[in-house]
Amino acid sequence: MKSREGHLVELVDDAGRVLGEATVAAAHQAPGRLHRAFSVLLVDPQGRVLLQRRAAVKTRFPQRWANSCCGHPGPRQSLAEAANRRLREELGAEPVSLTEVGVYLYYAEDPVTGRVEFEYDHVLRADVPADVTLRPDPDEVDELRWVDPARLMAEIEADPRAYAPWLGGVVSRLLRSGDPAGPTIPSGVPADDAPERSGGR
Repeated sequence: MKSREGHLVELVDDAGRVLGEATVAAAHQAPGRLHRAFSVLLVDPQGRVLLQRRAAVKTRFPQRWANSCCGHPGPRQSLAEAANRRLREELGAEPVSLTEVGVYLYYAEDPVTGRVEFEYDHVLRADVPADVTLRPDPDEVDELRWVDPARLMAEIEADPRAYAPWLGGVVSRLLRSGDPAGPTIPSGVPADDAPERSGGR
């Protein structure tokens, strides 16, 4: 896995307006700086979502189950371009069409690494065929599994420490979106639901 700690991210306010730039490393140093991110959910024809268990070398929340793919767009980079790049790097996936289903603003501290996630997180859905070809990078991903999103929410509630702290909020945006036929990204439109924080300060 190539280190992305020196890559630049967009610093934003609670409404997603750009305030500046910082490196990935600086944005995730305690107490954290709010920055733009994305979380991709691949959805199969049965409505199941693909989860990945994050590799042990991840600097934030390693070995926890998370959504299909996560990342940060660079300054002025489109969400679609950034998300498809990370899908290729992490999962070996071909480019997909993405729909933004919400934004999740959250804060979480990693008790193991001391790093912080403080993100304005665009939740992106991609519908994929049942036989989608994936070639996960073992330096990024330890394991993959498909799961019904409603069942997943119950699993997170029962054992939250097995999951990345943002996963519940991400999946809830998917469930609340109902009909996925919303605007495809990049839309540049702020979230239509109120920001939400979890994990405390």
